[in-house]
Amino acid sequence: MMKLTDLSIAHKREIGPADPLWKRVPVRDSEGKPLSDFMMIIPKLRSKSPQSIKEVVLKIEKVLAFYDRHIVFADLNLNLNVLWVSLKPVPGMCLEVAAAINLHVPDAKLVAQRILP
Repeated sequence: MMKLTDLSIAHKREIGPADPLWKRVPVRDSEGKPLSDFMMIIPKLRSKSPQSIKEVVLKIEKVLAFYDRHIVFADLNLNLNVLWVSLKPVPGMCLEVAAAINLHVPDAKLVAQRILP
């Protein structure tokens, strides 16, 4: 089970280049089952004030914490204004989590999702 402190979106102390997302994103859970994922874009997030960015991050964290038992990985890339979330493949969960994020962060728009059977 993922803990809020495991999220990379707010608890990474150093800002700098990271490994490419394709190297960091898990594609299977601990039992070897494929994960589902989705990507959201948050236009102009990086150009907002540090306080505004912090508020958006806290809102996203609250949503992800609510769905804690389903979320496996989350990454917010401020350079690209992109949020990536990987989760256990539960029918409808990608859309539900994305909708919840959009409810709290209206600028966040679902770009793509991958749902595995």
